[in-house]
Amino acid sequence: MEGVRDIIILGSGPAGLTAAIYAARADLKPLVIEGTQPGGQLTITTDVENYPGFEQPVMGPELMDVMKRQAARFGTEFEFESIDRVEFGDSVKTLHAGGKTYRCRALVISTGATARWLDLPSEERLKGHGVSACATCDGFFFKEQVIVVVGGGDTALEEATFLTKFGSKVFVVHRRDELRASKAMQERAFKNPKIEFIWNSAVSEVIGDGKVAGVRLKDVATGKERTLDCGGLFVAIGHTPNTSLFKGLLTMDENGYLIVEPGTSRTNVAGVFAAGDVADHVYRQAVTAAGMGCMAALDAERFLAGH
Repeated sequence: MEGVRDIIILGSGPAGLTAAIYAARADLKPLVIEGTQPGGQLTITTDVENYPGFEQPVMGPELMDVMKRQAARFGTEFEFESIDRVEFGDSVKTLHAGGKTYRCRALVISTGATARWLDLPSEERLKGHGVSACATCDGFFFKEQVIVVVGGGDTALEEATFLTKFGSKVFVVHRRDELRASKAMQERAFKNPKIEFIWNSAVSEVIGDGKVAGVRLKDVATGKERTLDCGGLFVAIGHTPNTSLFKGLLTMDENGYLIVEPGTSRTNVAGVFAAGDVADHVYRQAVTAAGMGCMAALDAERFLAGH
């Protein structure tokens, strides 16, 4: 079928680029559609210390650049496009990006998930300089510092509990007077002497010049503001998987994460595979995303060989 590729990969984070490396080495001549944020979430991360193979910290953008060059070396092609519509036929998947159309037999979806933020200009300015959305990624950098976590669900309490390994004190700021988290998570957090809760409050500003020095808190009932000195702010109000494009086409859970067949990367549509944060709401790490990208490429290769 003229103009139909063997494989297209949507997304250029660790999952997508690892899938590209494996697919290219299998001579499948993959095309990576990079999306609106080439390199994914790691491009807004400063030092990465927990990616295997790098004895010294590596900058997130540098790590993704190395992966991209590795994929390109084996023949991967790249397009800086964002897909706005997809059609899944019996044997061909059709992707539309503006006036362009791409067609393939196998599709790997690695469009990732987007952390929800507070939408403050000061927060945006200090991302990667004390403002983070991933405790397991960045907690190590805040040894013996006061840390603030925003949120009231399981994620927020998991992050806060994890951060007590490093910080001298962890404040959990929640805009209500009760938590959404499970009872087990709440009990664990309430018993932790390093965790203190600040109720009915919201962060109205992140303070700092070049790095976080504190936060301004606003009482949501009275409007009264106060300042809390801290070295780090972790926003833990959830993630949104980038799957809106596939609603009605692929099976998702109640939060929009793609559901794959256990032990594989296969979705409910033959020839469509999912890898990385788009299907993983538990680990959300670069290394697990890369592993899933490997799985997706191998699953796609076997699918193509059988068809």
